Amino acid sequence: MKIPNLRYLFINNTNNVWLQLFRYTFVGGSAFVVDFLLLWLLTDFCGLNYLISATISFIVGLCVNYFISVRVVFFQSKVDDKRLEFLYVALIGGVGVGLNDLFIWLLTAKVGIYYMLSKILTAVVVYLYNFFARRYLIYVKKK
Repeated sequence: MKIPNLRYLFINNTNNVWLQLFRYTFVGGSAFVVDFLLLWLLTDFCGLNYLISATISFIVGLCVNYFISVRVVFFQSKVDDKRLEFLYVALIGGVGVGLNDLFIWLLTAKVGIYYMLSKILTAVVVYLYNFFARRYLIYVKKK
């Protein structure tokens, strides 16, 4: 069995959903680190409410994710104007922020889970939502 090289795994243009999901996992992981650390800093060191911190940190992570994704994961957009493309990503991200805050609130306020653990659990759901919403609504192979 031939092992794929790094260029194929991380650099070459692809529309293969599994390869894009693989790449998005690394991109999302990078954005998650930014999101997670900022959530912790804003809440524990700046004294903001965890939901306000979660909203701010998610938006920052979303921007990191977008700028890396368009270079590594999604190469062909339905939208030619990059500003409009970012607007669509932001709209999908807006739903993601809502899901993020709702699930963190439910897990923390109603179930009693520590807010940082709630963030980790929530991130899995929002990660999948963001990937598939972007892939199928914005980034598809042009015919």
